Amino acid sequence: MRLVKVLYQLSNDWPDTEKYGLISQVRRAAVSIPANLAEGLGRGSPGEIARFTRISLGSAYELHTLLSLVGFLGISTDAQLEPAVSAIESLIRRLSSYIKYQEAQK
Repeated sequence: MRLVKVLYQLSNDWPDTEKYGLISQVRRAAVSIPANLAEGLGRGSPGEIARFTRISLGSAYELHTLLSLVGFLGISTDAQLEPAVSAIESLIRRLSSYIKYQEAQK
């Protein structure tokens, strides 16, 4: 959820022309990560937890790609994006490990 806050703050500085484009997509992808994790945990079974964690992982990869586009388009500098990108890469590793763990519980 800290990542969501970081991305909301970062995207506040982006141009208004991206309000319905990259800003919206980045925010939706970021919010979907903890939301899907919560839904999977709420379902309770290791299979469902793994399934919803995979959805979160997909959103994390989407977010990584979107931030690459933001840098490529010059909307934010690499220095501005680096903390968020680093956090996303760490999250991807943790989600991948968690999926393996949950699949081993079946």
